[in-house]
Amino acid sequence: MSSIDETKDFIAVRIAVLTVSDTRSMNEDRSGDVLVARLEAAGHRLADRKIIRDERAQIAEQLRAWCADPQIDVVISTGGTGLTGRDVTVEAHRDIYEKEIDAFGTIFTIVSMQKIGTSAVQSRATAGVANGTYLFALPGSPGACKDAWDEILLKQLDFRHRPCNFVEILPRLDEHQRRK
Repeated sequence: MSSIDETKDFIAVRIAVLTVSDTRSMNEDRSGDVLVARLEAAGHRLADRKIIRDERAQIAEQLRAWCADPQIDVVISTGGTGLTGRDVTVEAHRDIYEKEIDAFGTIFTIVSMQKIGTSAVQSRATAGVANGTYLFALPGSPGACKDAWDEILLKQLDFRHRPCNFVEILPRLDEHQRRK
């Protein structure tokens, strides 16, 4: 079973939060606020935060920019993961993934099923890696952001989490780019 190894030191990661919305402003961004509050409470650092419209090219451009920034380890987006025509966040994420973290969507669905039942089928939450940076695309509801953080990301972004976690392999995500 998983646990926290208290003999290890916590390692803070630098996280950028992207809200994808045609209608929200920073004052109305409850999902972004949830993520920022939780990542900071866990001891991580907010590296940047933006709101972008539901435009695939603009979302991908911002993701690429953050993945190129050595001061950002993780990007979490919220919004645009549904089924409507304007929901293009998943496609934008997949445009830049080098590797997809397939099980993230599955685990998120399992967590969501416990909270919202079969309505969980409407989410297309996804995760991947690009340029040595983790990317997570979460639904736009504050509840979904809480669930993803509390049940998955809080643990996987904690270096002390056992048997394994995302932070311990972070330095090796871009090792293929360093090979000669």
